[in-house]
Amino acid sequence: MIGRYACFAVWLIGLLAAAPIAMSQSQSVPGAPLHLVLKGYDPVAYFTDSKPTPGKAEYEFVFDGARYRFASAQHLEQFKADPDRYAPQYAGSCASGIAAGVKVEAQPEYWLIVDGKLFVFSVADGPDQMRADSANMITTGRDNWKALANAPFH
Repeated sequence: MIGRYACFAVWLIGLLAAAPIAMSQSQSVPGAPLHLVLKGYDPVAYFTDSKPTPGKAEYEFVFDGARYRFASAQHLEQFKADPDRYAPQYAGSCASGIAAGVKVEAQPEYWLIVDGKLFVFSVADGPDQMRADSANMITTGRDNWKALANAPFH
């Protein structure tokens, strides 16, 4: 009997000890650093240069509770003037993951612009999945995002 409770206690202590590690930086925790969207890549560059471009720390801007970086002062100003145009959908989370009901951080190299909106993905075939059924993926993603926006990344 004691052995069963000891195993439970060890499991519970391990779970509680791991809890702070499992928290997403996108959650609002006082003193926690803000999430860096697109792993620091410039969201404006997808539109202007048609490619993922690393941003620079000196061109950083906080929007909607997250940090964005830009390759140039010009891109930073473009974003400030119209952040809704340039910010990736689902705050840079994987669009196919969100459509499937799971919040996964995307890889900036896998992307697609659909109807003037930037979508990023965690896998190389994500853009192809979106091309195959973009209307359904976008609709399902928007519905799921309501529940997943503040969830931790998996």
